[in-house]
Amino acid sequence: MYIPPHFEVTELPAIHDMIRACGLAQFITATAQGLRATPLPLFLVADEGEFGTLYGHLARANDQWKAEPIGDALAIFAGPDAYITPSWYTTKADTAKVVPTWNYETVHAHGTVEFFDDTQRLLDVVTRLTNLHEGKRAEPWQVSDAPADFIHAQLRGIIGIRMPITRLEGKQNMSQNRTEADRIGVIEGLAPSQREADRAVAALVPGKGR
Repeated sequence: MYIPPHFEVTELPAIHDMIRACGLAQFITATAQGLRATPLPLFLVADEGEFGTLYGHLARANDQWKAEPIGDALAIFAGPDAYITPSWYTTKADTAKVVPTWNYETVHAHGTVEFFDDTQRLLDVVTRLTNLHEGKRAEPWQVSDAPADFIHAQLRGIIGIRMPITRLEGKQNMSQNRTEADRIGVIEGLAPSQREADRAVAALVPGKGR
């Protein structure tokens, strides 16, 4: 991924936080039959390996797991994004030398993937993934709420993924290359938007006092 220095995120805890903030990743493998990609919820075990390890699962009917990967797999985590109009920049009034852009954050996680179908490991993955996303609910659903025989039947329909991360790239393109006045203009332009992602980007753009 191309990352200009002012957009690069290098601190491991910050990159891990960006991963955790994303519910869904694009899981990509290169195979002899071509590229394969599946949108998947993945969770991070931060203290497993040098850069952490990702876990998730595919549908057994998804033949991505059957095609042997060539080299590392890639998981792309895309955070909030927003179109940025030059009309928000004070520079527009000063010089008119401005163009539109797009603000976004993303993490590319690379690693050797392992596919598995061991029942206990699958149950652990499904349970941890469920607890992660149900944990903030007032009355969280648990895997144990469903009949055990039903859950085990569901487990037969999936394949587990374990991907120890060997390389991480973090990018946060949030107008850091603009003047403070321009960034404030971006924040004020995005903050009232009805689009949730626009407001999330507004909260990430460096501004006065941030």
